[in-house]
Amino acid sequence: MSFDYQRDYKISPAYDRCIAYFCMEYAIHQSLKLYAGGLGFLSGSHLRSAYALRQNMIGIGILWKYGYYDQVRKPDQTMDVLYMEKLYGYLERTDIRFTIRINNHDVHVVVWYLPPEVFKTAPLFLLSTDSDENDYLAKTISHNLYSSNPETSAAAAILLGAGGARLLEHLNIEPDVYHLNENHGLPLAFYLLNRFRDLNAVKKRLLFTNHNPEPPGSKMADIFMLDKIGFFCGLPMEDVRKVTGESGHILDLPLTAFRMAGLANGVSKAHAATLNKLWGARKDICEISSVTNAQCFNYWSDDEMYKAVWNENFDLFGDRKRKCKKKLFEEVADQNGEMYDPQVLTIVFAKRFANYKRPDLLLRNMDRFDKIVNNRERPVQVIWAGKPYPMDYNNIAVFNKVVEACKLYSNCSILVGYELKLSKLLKAGADVWLNVPRLGQEASGTSGMSAAMNGAVNVSIPDGWFPEFIRDQENGFTIKPAKPSPHVYEQDDEDANNMYDLLEEVVIPMYYNDPIRWQSIVAQSMQDVMCAFDSERMVIEYYNLLYSRLNEPASIKSIEIANSTSP
Repeated sequence: MSFDYQRDYKISPAYDRCIAYFCMEYAIHQSLKLYAGGLGFLSGSHLRSAYALRQNMIGIGILWKYGYYDQVRKPDQTMDVLYMEKLYGYLERTDIRFTIRINNHDVHVVVWYLPPEVFKTAPLFLLSTDSDENDYLAKTISHNLYSSNPETSAAAAILLGAGGARLLEHLNIEPDVYHLNENHGLPLAFYLLNRFRDLNAVKKRLLFTNHNPEPPGSKMADIFMLDKIGFFCGLPMEDVRKVTGESGHILDLPLTAFRMAGLANGVSKAHAATLNKLWGARKDICEISSVTNAQCFNYWSDDEMYKAVWNENFDLFGDRKRKCKKKLFEEVADQNGEMYDPQVLTIVFAKRFANYKRPDLLLRNMDRFDKIVNNRERPVQVIWAGKPYPMDYNNIAVFNKVVEACKLYSNCSILVGYELKLSKLLKAGADVWLNVPRLGQEASGTSGMSAAMNGAVNVSIPDGWFPEFIRDQENGFTIKPAKPSPHVYEQDDEDANNMYDLLEEVVIPMYYNDPIRWQSIVAQSMQDVMCAFDSERMVIEYYNLLYSRLNEPASIKSIEIANSTSP
């Protein structure tokens, strides 16, 4: 059976190498709720820029029936989680159907299609097990993005990896490169190994992009549970151990991806350096290079702000920024009942609530925080937003801590629903975009890129993408970081004090006392981010620096698989 996905998508001869892009989440449009956060924002920008350049790429993902989750509030304003069925009338239900083996049962897969012209993206196929032929447990595989149940999570990985490979066969597509964007779809590698019977043949086709600078042993799974679920796509355990090098009962998922891919990359230069420091001494993994993440300039940037900057008309820029702030402040008033002033410096912290991102670092020393937000001569407004994982009770507690702190101040608020629409409002309405990860733990941190495309000035710890961008006090501000330490409380204290010092002594005074210099920093930031961190640069680099190299002869010794069975 053949589905003509190129009927309305013509390929540029410059990018005719066929790429199959596997990702667990995509942030393409506010209404298409298939994403949790940064990874989805990245993959959405990737497909937008692939479309703009007419690259021969198709995206493969999962149609999550209930999305990630809807972030709502309890009666006391603290956070709650709501799962609601999503409906998408603009998706096409194809006639492609097949089965995959999960937990020794045939699971029926149906395929949905997002045509390129709907949201100006490369073709995207979405897999679902929500089919009448399946029992309830099989249907739930595609219900919730990032299930906390390890077996359901493994089943979703099989759906993405093995199911995506089966889809390509039904489409009669033989990709030159299988791009595994994070290790969520790792069964793809085992499916290909079962097909080609030779690890070198897999390596010539498989690129692995890692998005987490986490140490070995941080992402583990029970190898026998994975085998029972069908994670290894029919490969006998003897062959799984031969390829992965694992002799015990635990499988290190990123390490396995590094072993089975021909090339891997981090998503910033700093991230790649961290990965090579953590993993590079191993002789059994692939080369790890870097392609720095980026965001789609045409999607994220504010045209009116850029026109004002190009014309050096900062009165016009100020008018536009205040208009955007007013739109954001309408949302603040709606959710929090607070009226903000567009003339006042507005600091925004908005990203996934995770321990290493430290969303409550501003509250580390309440005396110093109080001094900043209660300064009548140089007033400040603060807005938080972000989603913890729905079962991450520690960071839900952090979110609720911020909720309670905001109740004490009429110029501090926290918003729910941090998705594409709110993200654009926050970035256009922010004067300062605050980013305070623990040094060495941020892979990229792309939210600051799209914030800069909206005239927000980055104030950040120099991690992830930021060292490639920042010229301190020329296009943003660097928070002097504490050295990484196992004593995170001391590290957090030092970083918080350095952050308070920078805000009190440099950032806030400059905004009010030296508006010409502030405007020059805004303008320089907008100019510097425009090309270097536009996702068109990123997708070109993937083609020229990584995809083009994968078909070269692999340098490792061939590992043949003799006794495999069909998936």
